[in-house]
Amino acid sequence: MESYHFKHIRTRLKKTQKELAQLLGISIKAVHSYEQGWRRIPHHVERQLLFLLSRVLRKDTVSLKCWDILKCPEKRLEKCPAWEFQAGDLCWFINGTKCNGEAQNSWDDKMDECKNCKVFMHFFHKEMEGFTNG
Repeated sequence: MESYHFKHIRTRLKKTQKELAQLLGISIKAVHSYEQGWRRIPHHVERQLLFLLSRVLRKDTVSLKCWDILKCPEKRLEKCPAWEFQAGDLCWFINGTKCNGEAQNSWDDKMDECKNCKVFMHFFHKEMEGFTNG
């Protein structure tokens, strides 16, 4: 996640830097550093920020499930954590999903895949212009 995405999401959540720091359990100095691009945004902060944004956006989006959007075969669903926990709008949040047939090894790998996925873009397209890797 780039610094301008971090700041945009904070603004979209209608939080001050201090309020967001408290919400994420980090220091206000960390928020400043992320927004200025002085420090890399850690995975756990990115993940929590996207989760909070998804809850705000949930009000504005039709509640489609990832398996419907991707038309997943039943065999893939049997081993998918998003299906198991009926979290089709949170597939990008849940580690171990097998969207391309196998689970990703890290959050970086997962986000590289998710940021280019039509499901992720369905939920975040208005907020994440320029977020994709390609």
